[in-house]
Amino acid sequence: MNRATLAVRALAMTAVLMLAGCGGSEDKPLAPAQPITDGDSCHVCGMLISDLPGPKGQVYLSRDDAVRKFCSTTDMFAFLLQPENENRLSHAWVHDVAVTPWSQPADDAFILASDAWYVAGHDQRGAMGHTLASFRERHHADAFSETHGGEVLAFSDIDLELLTELARADTSMQHNGGMPGHEGHGGHGGTMHGH
Repeated sequence: MNRATLAVRALAMTAVLMLAGCGGSEDKPLAPAQPITDGDSCHVCGMLISDLPGPKGQVYLSRDDAVRKFCSTTDMFAFLLQPENENRLSHAWVHDVAVTPWSQPADDAFILASDAWYVAGHDQRGAMGHTLASFRERHHADAFSETHGGEVLAFSDIDLELLTELARADTSMQHNGGMPGHEGHGGHGGTMHGH
């Protein structure tokens, strides 16, 4: 064997060993959702979380045991959809508002965000205005949408364009005294950017 072949084999073996060292995280259980305490503040806006209405979010990033808490599902998605975070998500938690009061969601009502269904464009106020209502079961999201308006979406349907539209609707609501999802909502009649 010549030196070039030996060098290539050594590099290949090093790469295999390095990749093997990265494994094992699949066996590690997901870190659980943490209780929302009086001193917890939103990772995005800094507001104290505990007394704010609507579903909250929690995020664990890859290779990081620290939990990041959010005053709303909207702030959680705003964080997750930033370019520096998009590929770093380990897992996230949101409240299932089908089983807990909107005004003060309970700590035992967290579900995996990636498995949840969301309603955007409804008439309920969250921490910073409009937030995405989150549900474990699709039929609960559908029922909420029938009562409060809005569109049912999966985790993968939520993007920055949608969050921008919701923020614009909140601004319009504050100026016009209306509610999101009603006439004039984003110019889409309650439908979010082609979803």
